[in-house]
Parts: sequence; C-alpha cells; structure tokens
Amino acid sequence: MQKINMRQMRDNQAGIISGVKANGEMGRRIREMGLVPGAKIQIQGRAPLYDPIALRVMGCTLTLRNNEADSITVEVE
Repeated sequence: MQKINMRQMRDNQAGIISGVKANGEMGRRIREMGLVPGAKIQIQGRAPLYDPIALRVMGCTLTLRNNEADSITVEVE
C-alpha cells in the first residue's frame, strides 16, 4: 500500500485514512465529519474545475475543498 494525500486520489478509488495534518478549527471540523485515522473512504467524483471533492465515509457523502483534502493522508492500493 502507498500513502498519498486525498487530493491525489482518482474517482472511485478507495482507501483508508492514515493521518490528518490539519490543526485548529479546520482540523477539528475534519475530524468531526468522521475523517479520522482508520476510516474507510471512497472518492465519488469532483466538480468540473476539480474543487471540491465528493467522497463517501461511513455511508455518508461529504465534500471537501482541495486545501482540506491536502491535509489528509490516505493509504491506497
């Protein structure tokens, strides 16, 4: 498995969150959405200009801006 940041993932690619580098308010908000180490995610798609990213986690669809996705490290195959 290789570690990449979430922004680099392709559509329909799945992975497991290995770390969240964001601190402060943004870090708290990301963790409150369930994006914590060990969570399984799958990229659903992207907006036409590639920002934001839509992803599935724990049966819910979330959207994240690219700067937020940059702070999340994911293990992918």
